[in-house]
Amino acid sequence: METDTTPNIPTESHGHGMNGTDKGRAAIKTQFLTTKEKFHEILDSGGKGPNDDKASDDAGPKETAEDSLEEPQEKKCKVDPAEQERMGKQDSKRMRGQNKSRPHMKPTSYDNRRLCPSIIQERETKCVYGDKCKFIHDVAEYMALKPADVGEHCYLYDTFGKCHYGLSCRFARAHISADLKNLANEERAKAMVGRTPVRNSLDKDLQWRLRKKVVPFTASDAYMKTIFKGGHKAGEGWKKAATAENGKARSFSSSCLPFGKLQVSQENLARVKTIGPLTDADVIKLRQCEKKQKDLIKLIHLSQCGNLPFRRICKRFGADITCGEMAMCTNLLQGQSSEWALLKRHESEDLFGVQVEGCFPDTMTRCAELLNNKIDVDFVDINSGCPIDLVYKKGGGCGLMTRTNKFEQIIRGMNSVLDVPLTVKIRTGVQEKANIAHKLIPEMKKWGVSMITLHGRSREQRYTKSADWDYINTCSQLASPIPLFGNGDILSYYDAMKARETDVSGVMLARGALIKPWVFTEIKERRDWDISSSERLDVLRDFTHYGLEHWGSDTQGLEKTRNFLLEWLSFMCRYIPVGLLERVPQKINERPPYYMGRDYLESLMASQHVGDWIKISEMLLGPVPKNFNFLPKHKANAYK
Repeated sequence: METDTTPNIPTESHGHGMNGTDKGRAAIKTQFLTTKEKFHEILDSGGKGPNDDKASDDAGPKETAEDSLEEPQEKKCKVDPAEQERMGKQDSKRMRGQNKSRPHMKPTSYDNRRLCPSIIQERETKCVYGDKCKFIHDVAEYMALKPADVGEHCYLYDTFGKCHYGLSCRFARAHISADLKNLANEERAKAMVGRTPVRNSLDKDLQWRLRKKVVPFTASDAYMKTIFKGGHKAGEGWKKAATAENGKARSFSSSCLPFGKLQVSQENLARVKTIGPLTDADVIKLRQCEKKQKDLIKLIHLSQCGNLPFRRICKRFGADITCGEMAMCTNLLQGQSSEWALLKRHESEDLFGVQVEGCFPDTMTRCAELLNNKIDVDFVDINSGCPIDLVYKKGGGCGLMTRTNKFEQIIRGMNSVLDVPLTVKIRTGVQEKANIAHKLIPEMKKWGVSMITLHGRSREQRYTKSADWDYINTCSQLASPIPLFGNGDILSYYDAMKARETDVSGVMLARGALIKPWVFTEIKERRDWDISSSERLDVLRDFTHYGLEHWGSDTQGLEKTRNFLLEWLSFMCRYIPVGLLERVPQKINERPPYYMGRDYLESLMASQHVGDWIKISEMLLGPVPKNFNFLPKHKANAYK
């Protein structure tokens, strides 16, 4: 197909990405291809052609002047060759690569003069801080300084019957009376009584005890005594204790976890009398419905983007298992609120786990005991596949794969204190051409893991090359009967079907879910979904609603929702609609050339410039503040 379409490629699109003939370029139908200049010219004109712009200039010059003032200064760099030449090569080099140390703008910076919580919550007692309170107590003064409301309807009021952000809500006109009182829908509020939409919150008492280091870790201390005796390593002590622990391996029913039923206890193996080789069927008789392991789809943790509102979107589209963002075990033990927020679980997440990272058996075991006693989870996952330098150089993440002694101590220690399955996520290895996962997997089976997730790339590869599914297949055979989930390069139903041809027990999605979260529906229904731009906007609108519910509907919560929305859009812009593709499906490592969508909104969503992402966010969350800036992962997409 590629050789047939080559002569039809317009010469003007040469260099900007053709219709799939170049390696790494997506194959798009020629009638949709355009140049970089024309693409941004149409977007900047609001979807009008060049002739329409001239007519509008003659009819109303004031409107275009206002538009030019509102446009960010950085957007001129992408369409003005003279400006690019003036910047020079030095500046262009400076704008490449990743922002590894991003100084995030705090949401509180957009709302310096805030109303006192005692007034927002309409407490009967006065503010305990009195004149020393740093917040505003004069309602009239606050209303004069407060930014304009974003919309007519408040999602929190419509859903729960009352908005607890009161006067500070950016949709306050929906539930504030003429005398500035917060209204409530009693009928809807009564329906919400007894429901706990979000669990695993950190209470103040536990936080205080963690900071004062008065939380007891009895089981963890007992395990650590088997490792260290008299200040020296007991060469056989902890291994004997670990062997005894294996005799008490947990066996979970299918109602607990889909992969728990494959964990066979050593005690059962000793009781069964057989002649010849022992198989799984001799120990556990699975029902027919329990054998469909390969239909399981898991959403991997995603830093910055794998937040609770996004996971709700994925659950709605059909994700079976969700996992929270990676949390540092030391920060959890210190009672940091920001780290504990990563453990929160929505009521729609029926199969949910948390992922922790650490590099020492004492802290990881204590963290596991803390989670086991204080939060509601279905499994705990160890992230030994994180490639970032901050984690790796401390011996965590991928570093654990080369520190097998510590890795074993961590797994055995966490298993000894957990009542739920312990899973592990790994990569193929650290170096690019030195795979070690096949050596680790048989050992991890002995250590007592309940499930393994394998990302088909090494740490050095990152995302530069395709995932090695042949190697994943080999490792899944080594892992049997323990379930092994494969991960890497799944963006469509076809990719999932190809993965199912291997011996993996399920597939896990990461970037594919960010680019198109409806991929879960495509896999479940075994079809391509040519989703329209309006449907995609509805998905983004639902995300903003969930974000306002999770982070708040005041200015601070709204801007935090916007920030995470922009992070998501930096991935979602890579999606190419099915109807525009010359060759289906789109591959995850293929980048689209410049193309025009079937309508203005579809073209706007295809833009990889942050200024256009800002436009989309303003459709849903209102205009950005005057001092707003956004620093995405890639420097070339910065906005100030």
